[in-house]
Amino acid sequence: MKKYTRLLLLLTLSFFTSCTTTQSVSVKNSKKKVPFVWEAASVYFLMTDRFNNGDKSNDVNFDRTKTAGKLRGFEGGDIKGITKKIDEGYFDKLGINAIWFTPIVEQIHDAVDEGTGLSYAFHGYWARDWTALDPNYGTKADLANLVKKAHAHGIRIVLDGVINHTGPVTEVDVAWPNYWVRTSPVCDYKNYQNTTECTLVANLPDIRTESTQNVDLPPFLIEKWKKEGRYEQETTELDAFFKRTGYPKTPRYYIIKWLTDYITEYGIDGYRADTVKHTEESVWADFKTQSDYAFALWKKNNPTKVLDNNPFYTIAEVYNYNISAGKNFDFGDKKVNYFENGFNNMINFEFKQDAQKDYEFIFSKYSTILNGELKGYSVLNYLSSHDDGSPFDAKRTKSIEAATKLLLSPGVAQVYYGDESARSLVIEGTQGDATLRSFMNWDAIKVNSETKKTLAHWRKLGKFRKNHPAIGAGVHKEITAQPYSFSRTYAKGDYKDQVFVGLDLPIGRKILEVSAVFADGTRVRDAYSNQVVEVKKGRIKIKTDYDIVLLEKR
Repeated sequence: MKKYTRLLLLLTLSFFTSCTTTQSVSVKNSKKKVPFVWEAASVYFLMTDRFNNGDKSNDVNFDRTKTAGKLRGFEGGDIKGITKKIDEGYFDKLGINAIWFTPIVEQIHDAVDEGTGLSYAFHGYWARDWTALDPNYGTKADLANLVKKAHAHGIRIVLDGVINHTGPVTEVDVAWPNYWVRTSPVCDYKNYQNTTECTLVANLPDIRTESTQNVDLPPFLIEKWKKEGRYEQETTELDAFFKRTGYPKTPRYYIIKWLTDYITEYGIDGYRADTVKHTEESVWADFKTQSDYAFALWKKNNPTKVLDNNPFYTIAEVYNYNISAGKNFDFGDKKVNYFENGFNNMINFEFKQDAQKDYEFIFSKYSTILNGELKGYSVLNYLSSHDDGSPFDAKRTKSIEAATKLLLSPGVAQVYYGDESARSLVIEGTQGDATLRSFMNWDAIKVNSETKKTLAHWRKLGKFRKNHPAIGAGVHKEITAQPYSFSRTYAKGDYKDQVFVGLDLPIGRKILEVSAVFADGTRVRDAYSNQVVEVKKGRIKIKTDYDIVLLEKR
């Protein structure tokens, strides 16, 4: 009898264990997936030629063998190099969910002397042919593979688009016809016209984007395409584009067609637009219209590859735009609202100044503006970049502080390659912006203990930010001034996200008031120390070796 009793007991326990396990799995699976929210994105910005060399066979093309000034020649970075780091999970560990890299279209072949030694177009902003990729960066098959791999990791791809100018004229790179470009005057930036209908610098031909005159293709481009065996295809596609849109055959619309082809063909997710204020705002309104069309067409043609229902995303580089200006950029004689002319986002040149202030000043200011006047749009915050000669931390002595302020601020965060590894921005022997553009310091990441410590901090904050849209897109609320703590709350549809963050806390034992965010009995995880504690009487008690806590509901 006892034997059967024990058997019944075992079967009963087995049944309840099975039910409990099933319920646990069910609860886990019912947890809402974290949505991708552009307004909360972490964008990794890299210079294609300076990030990672994935294919040394393409390092030299078009006889680019002249001795260039320091950091002013091609150094081997390419599309395959970026893809390799995607495969390795480098961006995943940083919490990156979008990658923006410098233009990859075919550049001028020769070098020019800018007064700083010879310079090649390694940076990608001197286009020669918008319809082709520069072989130094890779092939179109490489680009297709990169987008595929990125999307498999939940990472969006943002290309860099230039409509304002071509590359300089050299001995082997002929000038575009004068019905396509102007070569004078040089911009003086005193008013709207003298910012848009002019060349940025000498020998940087300016596209006549304001032109209403129908123009033919440049003769050199026709000759090039014929040699490459694709003239018929390119012209047939152009004819179809102009027939569909009804646009006149003016320079701006040719380039818009060429740039949006990359959306239709590869399914890229966004464009960062270069030198936006130097081109009429209507150009960008049309560019966004055609980008949206191309993205919708790609989704229709590739239904199994669509990540979500987010629209195509556009970021404007309007030099010296500040978030404090709200929606308008002031030329002196004219104000332009670029948010209403094609852009979801503006690069915020003010953040590096605001980062000199305390946490609460930054966080409350940005939350107020982004949830007020700029609601529905966003800004891209950065602390260093490829062409800003006055970064927040030029000598890389404040990399931990930089990460905390950038990655915990409302808005989109731009991580410039090497911010996370304290890549030097002061390179001896360079002139001008070349000092900002050294090759990624992969060796230091492998062997330097301080670099590893810095990278670990960026990774912890980056992953927390990625897992919680409330950080970048939510509403900020200070909880206590001493010690400093705050909450962020984000809600859209049936998705809600709420977190608690404490900064500059005492090392060791901490008692924190969290009742404004978490109810008693809630188990919360500190994403920084990976400890789990329970809320009791509105508080948590936690002992860590860090001065920061990142609390999320477990």
